[in-house]
Amino acid sequence: MKKTYNPDTLCVQAGWQPKNGEPRVLPIFQSTTFKYDDSDEMAKLFDLEKSGYFYTRLQNPTNDLVASKIADLEGGVGAMLTSSGQAANFFATFNICECGSHIVSTSAIYGGTFNLFAVTMKKMGIDVTFVNQDATDEELEKAFRPNTRCVFGETISNPGCEVLDIERFARLAHCHGVPLIIDNTFATPVNCRPIEWGADIVTHSTTKYMDGHAGTVGGAIVDSGNFDWDAHADLFPGLTTPDESYHGLIYTQRFGRAAYITKATTHLMRDLGCIQSPQHAYYLNLGLESLHLRMRRHCENAQAVAEWLQRNDKVAWVNYSGLPDSPYYALSQKYLPNGSCGVIAFGLKGTREDAIRFMDRLKLICIVTHVADARSCVLHPASHTHRQLTDEQLRQAGIAPDLIRLSVGIEDVRDIIADIEQALA
Repeated sequence: MKKTYNPDTLCVQAGWQPKNGEPRVLPIFQSTTFKYDDSDEMAKLFDLEKSGYFYTRLQNPTNDLVASKIADLEGGVGAMLTSSGQAANFFATFNICECGSHIVSTSAIYGGTFNLFAVTMKKMGIDVTFVNQDATDEELEKAFRPNTRCVFGETISNPGCEVLDIERFARLAHCHGVPLIIDNTFATPVNCRPIEWGADIVTHSTTKYMDGHAGTVGGAIVDSGNFDWDAHADLFPGLTTPDESYHGLIYTQRFGRAAYITKATTHLMRDLGCIQSPQHAYYLNLGLESLHLRMRRHCENAQAVAEWLQRNDKVAWVNYSGLPDSPYYALSQKYLPNGSCGVIAFGLKGTREDAIRFMDRLKLICIVTHVADARSCVLHPASHTHRQLTDEQLRQAGIAPDLIRLSVGIEDVRDIIADIEQALA
């Protein structure tokens, strides 16, 4: 798709480009396998000497076309879909890490990702140092090691709603010869394109705003194509030295700017198989077509709710970067001038039990283990999504015991506010 098109147009038109007489709507290629008349032709596909499809675990036309749309939206050279956002973050980091590697990550990230890095990947011999994203450059520099392979952060953190200084973290990462990986789930490429600010890899839980209707679980990885892997070849042997599982192929030599995303697809997806189904990719594409419209409504509603909460004498604090007194307001104006997202973090005057009683009394807004879809929903992270973390880990992640994560939907904002008001009363 033409790079000159605006994001709103790309949401609708990018990806599937039908030829004369072909279906106007993206088809679902619901097949595990693809037929070839020539055995040698299939052999070339297995050797990565030719592009094409032979088994959906690696690639599928429906998935690739939706991934292509997301790549266009983010401004990358290529993308791949995964079975979940969790799989996307695992693949994005593991693609360039191995036993003995080290990751620098901001601590204000989704609890599942925190646990992935701190527990599961640690068992694989990959260490992590969590840093406060608001720390000084001098403090952040201390986190890097000779075996550091990437820096990880979220554009807008889940659930605390902190805004990351992407440009600063990109500069720090590049000074140490490693890429910056950004989870852009909450902002989406409609409101922020991290690659334009120096990020090298972008991930998404497409389960959230991209799908937008809580209908499908999925993830995506976008490769900017901008990081020079060969310039730091000793740090990334998986990309710059022969891969014996593909007869000695060297990804950077064969695939150039698309080396990273090609390795993720042909190596990790081949071996680990966290593929998104073609049908789910089709549903995801339907969500993407209205993403630009929904995000505007989410942001408008959330701004109104955040301002209402801030005026309410039963609310202790509100964290929403659209509020002028937010510590992240300046960063939000820089990176998210059109709005951040529909998620608000706030706390009530009272105890953790008061927060739980408030949520139990909501009628329109539902308690669900989800966030960022068309329906307003609420969660108490310390009791739900982050309950596996210790109190110390909760503090590291910036999660207070009273933090309520409110995901403001696209309903009439007057009804959303009325429901909050009656629950507080």
